Amino acid sequence: MGLFDSFRRDKGARKAEEQSVAPQEESPLIVDEESAQAAAEVAEAPVETDAAEEDVPTLSDAAQEAAQVEQPVQAEEAPKVIKKYDQKARVSHTVGETHVVAIINQKGGVGKSTTAVNLSAALGELGKQVLLVDLDPQGNASSGLGVEKSQLDYCVYDALLNDEPLENIIVPDVSEGLDLVPATINLAGAEVELVSEMARENRLKDAIGRFRGKYDYIFIDCPPSLGLLTVNAFVASDALLIPIQCEFYALEGVTKLLDSMKRVKTRLNPSLEIFGVLLTMYDGRTILSKQVAQEVQGFFGEKAFETIIPRTVKLSEAPSYGQPITQFDPNGKGAQSYMNLAKEVIARGW
Repeated sequence: MGLFDSFRRDKGARKAEEQSVAPQEESPLIVDEESAQAAAEVAEAPVETDAAEEDVPTLSDAAQEAAQVEQPVQAEEAPKVIKKYDQKARVSHTVGETHVVAIINQKGGVGKSTTAVNLSAALGELGKQVLLVDLDPQGNASSGLGVEKSQLDYCVYDALLNDEPLENIIVPDVSEGLDLVPATINLAGAEVELVSEMARENRLKDAIGRFRGKYDYIFIDCPPSLGLLTVNAFVASDALLIPIQCEFYALEGVTKLLDSMKRVKTRLNPSLEIFGVLLTMYDGRTILSKQVAQEVQGFFGEKAFETIIPRTVKLSEAPSYGQPITQFDPNGKGAQSYMNLAKEVIARGW
């Protein structure tokens, strides 16, 4: 059952209540004598009925009572059980070098969280061990994987500000081969609170550093900004994955993002590089999508992934069911695209 089902039931109940108390429509007022006389003649005239209508049988009292019996409401599915890190399923393969990738674009709505969730899940289904760090105060990656935030004892905020060990925060096995460091609304205050902290740019790097060698990939879902949280992701990462929506405005601001990356590379993380640029929300029916794709591929060259993520309804629906697209619609275009992207990531030597 999806997250919207309770809203639908509430809406239906309100509609039924409104219909039960709605006043009957009053007949329009007749303002002249001729109209009043005509109306009186019509009212006195006998009403003809078809024989077929007179022969229509009526429901018996018992049948009417049976028809009025309310159908039972389907019970909601129980929320996903949140396990502890020491309950994580046994890893079936030897993990090699860990690659830490920040999924980032300062513009919102370009598919960062969608890519973070579905690429991580696709790699997990291909036998990799993946840790997804939700660094966005909106927590879309957490809710998109079906994690009930009210059940969490800790989130990534506690790792950044309270030095909470990541073992106490990780939610293991949210999908096959995929663990999650969730985010809650508490993270919204981290930008301000980090300002006065020592080594504020290195907080995330220190938190995830001990997990190198335990995962093949650590993905960081960044907020749509270039604040301290994003700087922490820059410093902690080996490379950046930049989703770009196939629309005109998506191209604006990419230059500023690259400038920020260069400053961090110069002063804080010399090894930082661009791993890849991913085109998202592609609509092959429009000339604009094709033009944006050509511009991006021409500018970034080999850094642009060959895989392009199409705009599909299923990709938009999957988060409301708390599932990655590979589970929600495994045979659809969206799932196949992210599986192809995962294979391309592996093929690049990562």
